[in-house]
Amino acid sequence: MITLTYAARDARTMLRRNLKHALRYPSMTVSVVAMPVLMLLLFTYVFGGALGTGIGGTTSGSADYIDYVAPGIILMAATSGALVTAVGVCADMTEGIVNRFRTMAISRASFLTGHVVGSVLQTLVSIAFVIGVALLMGFRPHATPLGWLAAAGLLTLLTLALTWLSAAIGLVAKNVETASNIPLPMQFLPFLGSAIVPPESMPTGLRWFAEYQPFTPVIETLRGLLMGTEVGGAAIGAVAWCVGLTLVGYLWARTAFRRSATR
Repeated sequence: MITLTYAARDARTMLRRNLKHALRYPSMTVSVVAMPVLMLLLFTYVFGGALGTGIGGTTSGSADYIDYVAPGIILMAATSGALVTAVGVCADMTEGIVNRFRTMAISRASFLTGHVVGSVLQTLVSIAFVIGVALLMGFRPHATPLGWLAAAGLLTLLTLALTWLSAAIGLVAKNVETASNIPLPMQFLPFLGSAIVPPESMPTGLRWFAEYQPFTPVIETLRGLLMGTEVGGAAIGAVAWCVGLTLVGYLWARTAFRRSATR
């Protein structure tokens, strides 16, 4: 019990450290938040008329299309936060501060725990901001309070999964530039899912990929929860993917951090 108490105390200290860094150097966080907002503006006001007509079969254009695209862009806000985690972890590893931590009487797990929890909190704030912008632009969800709670839980689980994966990437990357480039595919993978257009509109090979990649069931579940429509079996796939990616990321990060101590 005493060991767990010390570990929790050290994790809180690392969490405060990472949050203070985010407040003192907000440029990375702001740039990451700006990307999904720009995507929302682009696909709603520039492409929304054409895409909305094609999806809905009506002439209402962007007025209806934002209800389709907003859940996908909200998910992209979660993927964008991965970049901050990878860069932050890699910077600590390459600048030598981790070696200093290893000489101190602190929990070895607190370094990663502080980074992951801090990044999850920052990403959730970014997601809330993107949702606010979407609402101002005309997004009109029909979710019940329970639906909003379930959507928040799903986004939190997805954010946790991507954060652990990004922490592992930051640990194995040789420099900050590499750490900032490796997570980029995660940010654009939703485009090859159902975030922007339904997979049914894609060519056969791309349609198959879009239907079975990790982000599509998450997007469909989030869209169903927010718009008050039937979720179906997508929810099971979404939770399974999130839990699986969390375990992979956690084990990968834990192994990479232990190996880094022997270098």
